[in-house]
Amino acid sequence: MRDTFQIFAAYLLTLSLCVTSLCGPAQASEGEIEKPPAASNGSASGSWNPPRPSASSERIDERKAMVDRQIAYPLYGRDPVTDAKVLEAMATVPRHVFVPPDRRATAYSDSPLPIGHGQTISQPYIVAYMTELLALEPGDKVLEVGTGSGYQAAVLAQLTSEVYTIEIIEPLAERAAATLAAQGYESIKTKRADGYFGWKEHAPFDAIIVTAAAGHVPPPLWSQLRPGGRMAIPVGGTYEVQRLLMLAKTKEGERESRSVMAVRFVPLTRE
Repeated sequence: MRDTFQIFAAYLLTLSLCVTSLCGPAQASEGEIEKPPAASNGSASGSWNPPRPSASSERIDERKAMVDRQIAYPLYGRDPVTDAKVLEAMATVPRHVFVPPDRRATAYSDSPLPIGHGQTISQPYIVAYMTELLALEPGDKVLEVGTGSGYQAAVLAQLTSEVYTIEIIEPLAERAAATLAAQGYESIKTKRADGYFGWKEHAPFDAIIVTAAAGHVPPPLWSQLRPGGRMAIPVGGTYEVQRLLMLAKTKEGERESRSVMAVRFVPLTRE
């Protein structure tokens, strides 16, 4: 897919998010999903400080406006993101360094942006909303499927020191790894691979976030989710409005799920 599809996909995603957010999140189908217990495999709360990306001093006012107008007090009837840690992460990570140079002027706009190879960097609101759904604590081990630009991984790394991210498209994987390293995100582990199969060597994970639409919940990802853990994943076909699902694994290994909102993501790329 080339530039024409990238622009068209970005337009569809923006349109879908603006329209569907008017309806608000869908009701939980199986009751509220309990927040998982804090992980014991990482740093304890209070003993770890989030990184300070090297470009965080640039375009501060634009990020503040993005957080205020798009995320904390959004238009179009969207549910606001209220987690103070998530809002701080969004205000800290320099989104403009994760987009192609010719897109940096609009890096803080209320829309997804093409990043090449038929992929996009998600709308800021969606990045913040999906991050909030994970309810991360310092020390939680989180897996991201679909590194893309590296922006979502950087936001996650403001909340926990254990971030693993997989990208199947080699040029994107290499560019994201270089950008993350340049910004000082040394703790983020990156891998070029088919994310459908997860990252078994580092499982189980306290949380998993999938940033591309899958036709179903990949069994390998579900098996790598720790009991008590949470997964945010868009599910649906390429040319239809997908559902953003919030899944939780009970202590017994059972699945609890709810449909959060209608979204449109690029499809999960497979090898």
